[in-house]
Amino acid sequence: MRNWPVRCPAPSAGGRLWLPAALNTVGPVDQREVEMREDVLCYTTPVLDEPIEVTGHVSLVLHIASSALDADFTGKLVDVFPDGRAIYLTDGMLRARYRNSLAEPELLEPGEVYEITLDLSVTSNVFLPGHRIRLEVSSSNYPRFDRNTNTGGDINTETLDQAVVAVNRVLHGPEHLSRLVLPVIRR
Repeated sequence: MRNWPVRCPAPSAGGRLWLPAALNTVGPVDQREVEMREDVLCYTTPVLDEPIEVTGHVSLVLHIASSALDADFTGKLVDVFPDGRAIYLTDGMLRARYRNSLAEPELLEPGEVYEITLDLSVTSNVFLPGHRIRLEVSSSNYPRFDRNTNTGGDINTETLDQAVVAVNRVLHGPEHLSRLVLPVIRR
């Protein structure tokens, strides 16, 4: 297994991105190696007793704070098999400066709490008995999504030397209802 330094972005593993076979594969790839990073949060349900069908648009509402003027937040829906495999289903991201508008970016106020919504696209999956539902949250998924220098500047012209490390927080609890919104189909 690779030892990914935290200074490097969390790597994409499969999903909706084609990379040469030597680097990665496309589609439903096991996420366990990425999940071992300390900058990837994993939220996992208990083992399911009954099947749960999820079909449609998936979204993730997060209450976040950052030490930086801009930061990315990523979410990934994963099906955890009884043998431990964590198989990618769908994902998405939001660059915080575009949380309200793509046309009028707004930088973050460091330390301020914001509610953001990530579109994790669509999926159709039956989580079988014995499986678990997992959500991965991080601040990168590279190269599926480009890097963010976290400065609030022009990422097309900034160098890696100008990048700042963002300390990002995901808040949850009664006052900060971060949540995964799943389109559960009852049959």
